Amino acid sequence: MRAGPNSALLWPMDAQDLKSPQLYINRELSLLEFNQRVLAQACEESVPLLERLRFLAIASGNLDEFFEIRVAGLKQLQELGSGLSAADGLSIEEQLGAIHERAARLVAGQYRCLNEMLLPQLAEHDILLLGHSDWTEAAHSWLERYFELEVEPVLSPLGLDPARPFPRIQNKSLNFIVRLEGRDAFGRDSELAIVQAPRSLPRVVPVPTEGPQRILVLLTGIVQAFVQRLFTGIRVLGCYQFRLTRNSDLFVDEEEIDDLRRALEGELAHRRYGAAVRLETSSDCPPDIVQFLQRQFALGELDTYRMSGPVNLNRLSAVYELVPRPDLKYPPFTPGLPRRLAGGADLFAAIRHEDLLLHHPYQSFAPVMDFLRQAAADPQVLAIKQTLYRAGSDSPIVDALVAAANAGKDVTVIIELRARFDEEANIELSNRLQEAGAHVMYGVVGYKTHAKLAMVVRREPGGIRRYCHLGTGNYHPRTARQYTDYGLFTCRDEVGQDVHELFLELTSLTRTPRLHCLMQSPFGLHEAILAKIERESGHARAGRPARIIAKMNALVEQQAIEALYRASRAGVKIDLIVRGVCALRPGVPGVSENIEVRSIVGRFLEHSRVFYFENGGTSEIYCASADWMERNFFHRIEVAFPIGRPSHRQRILEDLLLALSDNSQAWRLLPDGRYERLTSPEQTRVSSQGELLARNAAGTLFGPPGSA
Repeated sequence: MRAGPNSALLWPMDAQDLKSPQLYINRELSLLEFNQRVLAQACEESVPLLERLRFLAIASGNLDEFFEIRVAGLKQLQELGSGLSAADGLSIEEQLGAIHERAARLVAGQYRCLNEMLLPQLAEHDILLLGHSDWTEAAHSWLERYFELEVEPVLSPLGLDPARPFPRIQNKSLNFIVRLEGRDAFGRDSELAIVQAPRSLPRVVPVPTEGPQRILVLLTGIVQAFVQRLFTGIRVLGCYQFRLTRNSDLFVDEEEIDDLRRALEGELAHRRYGAAVRLETSSDCPPDIVQFLQRQFALGELDTYRMSGPVNLNRLSAVYELVPRPDLKYPPFTPGLPRRLAGGADLFAAIRHEDLLLHHPYQSFAPVMDFLRQAAADPQVLAIKQTLYRAGSDSPIVDALVAAANAGKDVTVIIELRARFDEEANIELSNRLQEAGAHVMYGVVGYKTHAKLAMVVRREPGGIRRYCHLGTGNYHPRTARQYTDYGLFTCRDEVGQDVHELFLELTSLTRTPRLHCLMQSPFGLHEAILAKIERESGHARAGRPARIIAKMNALVEQQAIEALYRASRAGVKIDLIVRGVCALRPGVPGVSENIEVRSIVGRFLEHSRVFYFENGGTSEIYCASADWMERNFFHRIEVAFPIGRPSHRQRILEDLLLALSDNSQAWRLLPDGRYERLTSPEQTRVSSQGELLARNAAGTLFGPPGSA
């Protein structure tokens, strides 16, 4: 039995085959459902207006990446003639058809949100994003001058004829196809031309005004208003936006190369011109021109989307920075600090006293940077070892590592060059580190290094001590203000020994280490998670306390889902907090009645991975860098670490229970694959993120006085 995303489903009461396609939600359609939840934030009246515009831009950017990676991968399989089906039984062709239908509705919703909600409400607050027909005479004069001085000099119209073929179009670049009438200087008939907007031009242009009004104009409108100036003596009949999305996944055969960094540098240049996967045009683009563009890029109707406005809504994120209106943004907040770290305390002494747990962004990321800065300046520190997946192009973390190397410390950095869309930044960071004398490694051939680890080796009176930081998120100060993540500082011997063994595994040719307390993929994490789920099933069958709460970004790995189905059948209460893709189908009679799935979408991106097992009354909590996906279990270096302090376990459990009580920013996954927003009367509304911000402001986020 095959089921579409919105079809009525009849479940067998005694379903036995846990591999049955009807028990799984399509991964690609689930990802589009996540983008729908992000778009809902843009339409939510309780969210500050400029933040809503940012959510709209995020939804647009997410959809870009979806086509660049997920749809591109499906189209590659289609070209290869693959007969593979998804876990839900849909063929590649059926998935592409369903994606077009769902994505088209999502795109239509984005433009309704922009045109019917955000633009009118911005205008009410004197923020005018004006189209050409709405320009005042003064604005028109200023923009005409702006076009002459800033825009026209960098534009190169390209006429189309047998001697001038259709130009190469970069991935996600802004382009115009212009319909012409007349003869050029050489007496040739002119019918069509392409105008490509250089990436150096700002897409949102503020127009000088007097008074409180802010007038903003998009580059698309400026080009269309003055495009006639580019074609002297030829009549412009129409000027239409279009945008092409290309396959942006990089392929490097690591078995056939000698230098991964050089190979990636070569591949990055080709990313701009990968295979075409999506064509976006303005809604006023005539059908014959749309068909002409489709032929140029070998795309069809299922690959084409018509936009009721600017073809790249992601560019509207610039408005947020251009408009200084704090009243239309989230109120600022100051992340807290553990009491033991207040006043610039010695971080190493604080960690020796007891483990420290940080919950970002509510708690500051500064201690993580201070950990490395203090290590760089401390004469007793001998070595620093660190993994870097995403760190940002201007990274204070890398600054500290460079300072440590310059100070004579032995610095080893495992930097993942293949972190998608951060490859170029990571290559530059690796160059900086190498120039400072750090040992830079690129991980293990065939596996991305996604674990979040830092270790400082320090000589002390009692001997060598290892100080470790383990996290669920990247060593990236900017995202630490926007993503929710946990980080643990510890100098426990068993953790330090495990982290030491993991770095040996990553940097040298050693056997798989036997770990004392950490769990690692691709060696053992998957098996350990399955075993812990099965252990809960045993507790439930024996009448002992049994419960699983798992928080992650994505859940798609089939064996893990089957294990959760078996645990549900055994009577285990299972709560899953899955921000994005979820292939598990909850609420199926005889299979998953005891499983609830929710997603929280709010001010911060829910990014932490936390796994709670009640374990018959002796609970365990692990934090991890890994989602429950095939790639994380089998194709990446990942680490899950136990939370040792009882007070820390209680804090994390309270955070999980708070998320499960959220009825303000939470969505419940229904058996048919759709999500419904949880609602309640105003007086009983609970926002987990809002509550944690309030606790931070009140100074109670860290518990009673004296706690850390």
